Amino acid sequence: MGAFHAALLLTAMAVWLADVNVVVADDVACLREFKMSVKDLHGYLKNWNFKNLTHGGICIFNGIQCWNNQENRVLSLKVSEAGLSGPFPSGLSKCASLTALDLSSNGFFGPLPSNICKQMAFLTILDLSSNKFSGALPDDLGNCKYLHELHLQDNQFKGPIPWGIGLLSRLTDLDISFNSLSGFIPSSFTNRSSVGLASFSAAAFANNPGLCGPPLKACGKQARKSKLPMIIGGAVTILLVLGIIVGAVVWRHFFRPKTKTNSYFRDVHKWARRIRAPRSVTVSMFEKPLVRLRLSDLMAATNDFSKENIIASGRTGTLYKACLSDGSVMAIKRLQVSSQTEKHFKSEMNTLGQLKHRNLVPLLGYCMADGEKLLVYKHMAHGSLRTALHEVPQDCRLRWTMRLKVAIGAARGFSWLHHNCNPRVIHRNISASCILLDEEFEPMITDFGLARLMNPVDTHISTFVNGDFGDVGYVAPEYVRTLVATMKGDVYSFGVVLLELITGQKAMEVYGEGDFKGNLAEWIGYLSTNGRVKEAIDSSLSSEAPGDELAQFLGIACRCVLPASPKERPTMFEVFELLREIGEKYKLIEQYEETPCCYDVKPDENNLQVTVGTEK
Repeated sequence: MGAFHAALLLTAMAVWLADVNVVVADDVACLREFKMSVKDLHGYLKNWNFKNLTHGGICIFNGIQCWNNQENRVLSLKVSEAGLSGPFPSGLSKCASLTALDLSSNGFFGPLPSNICKQMAFLTILDLSSNKFSGALPDDLGNCKYLHELHLQDNQFKGPIPWGIGLLSRLTDLDISFNSLSGFIPSSFTNRSSVGLASFSAAAFANNPGLCGPPLKACGKQARKSKLPMIIGGAVTILLVLGIIVGAVVWRHFFRPKTKTNSYFRDVHKWARRIRAPRSVTVSMFEKPLVRLRLSDLMAATNDFSKENIIASGRTGTLYKACLSDGSVMAIKRLQVSSQTEKHFKSEMNTLGQLKHRNLVPLLGYCMADGEKLLVYKHMAHGSLRTALHEVPQDCRLRWTMRLKVAIGAARGFSWLHHNCNPRVIHRNISASCILLDEEFEPMITDFGLARLMNPVDTHISTFVNGDFGDVGYVAPEYVRTLVATMKGDVYSFGVVLLELITGQKAMEVYGEGDFKGNLAEWIGYLSTNGRVKEAIDSSLSSEAPGDELAQFLGIACRCVLPASPKERPTMFEVFELLREIGEKYKLIEQYEETPCCYDVKPDENNLQVTVGTEK
């Protein structure tokens, strides 16, 4: 690495570490104040010991998850069923990076802070269920713009539901049942589906005697009309239920095979068994296959999506291995719940089906069934880069030329998404887990475009990460402040992958450095400040490649993870070109003409809607 870039890296690291120290002090004070403000009936917070606290010390506290385990920066605070009580805890505003708060099933009581979302501006999950909170729901809840999940059920809240909650575009999971709320359910909740947002069932509002309006009972005079049909319907329902119960008892005792009792009740929790859609539902394929696939084929190929067939689980969903009857193998991804309407989902899938590149995992088709959304991919024989680097025996891990091949191919794929597509595609969740390896160990990128798919409200003028910051250890530091996904953020994440390739270390677990506490990128900065950056190179590579070649690769990775100034990072195309120069002597680069990627930009009422998340 040149003297200029080394000096730049040292300066950037110093500035960033100075910023981190400020956050550290606030998060420690946050938890100290939290502990002092609650009653700990069962000693759940006993290990919250603030004496002689080191970097990362609070990360071992019960209920605390940090952004990384060597830095005192709280990502989530989850103390469900901890035996805590008292008013709403104080000090949480000092946890500046908090994204999830779970106080459920405790003994907290009293009103919520009127400025709850101002205190915790980046909340994506708020679970206060099964407590004794009371009073009105704060209007400020409508300002929690990154909120995905809001659980307030089984409390003593009263009064109307704030209108603004229904306008939260990222909210997909709502439960305010079993309270004493009253009045009309605001139309901001009932009109969500018309603008492509997640709608909420009656169960989300149930058991609030004073609430009325869709999706609950009608209000006022409408509620008093035609009570006789309701009475008759109720009686019929009761008779039907009694008949079903009697029939079930008779079947259980006289007809049900005894040998299947345990397996039946053990398996009913599986989501696949709850699908009521016909098994004959067809899989929409982007290329016409020889045999037409149906939902029943996917169920059989994955053994009803059993746990034994799971390849990997991540933020976008769970990936299953599917072995078809003809011997072919595919990978099926079950997407996490999103607010996509069926129309929007089909539109997005048709867009993703157009994205074809030698370093993208081929998306073969998709299937929708009873609310479930399944994606069909080509199966990658050698699994993820994470597995190849960190989860196989030492003597089976990738050699230098193979690591270089993976780096070049992945950089080529990300460069194509960033620079050849119009509009540009930002991945948002780059890690060693999203780079898969085929039979020839050619790197293949997966999960491209899924950030947009999971959050359809984003447009090209709003590239917020929606509170989903990606895998810890790979996230660019500026995301914590801006919550904006950018191409330079992708470059940072890919830089961490390059560091894994050259050091052999995991993004979040650095070994053999004594008292050092931090993630992989921070470790590189730590070594740089002490003039020891070359010590980071995996010792097993020293006999396979010239030292200057390894140092050149490490220098590229270091430029990608410059923390303080994203503008100083190279573009993904520049990263590809720099890596290609190293790989030329190994003849790893084949002549391959990059084709442009263009797909439709479909305007909404404001002429701003695009089909894939972009950056202007």
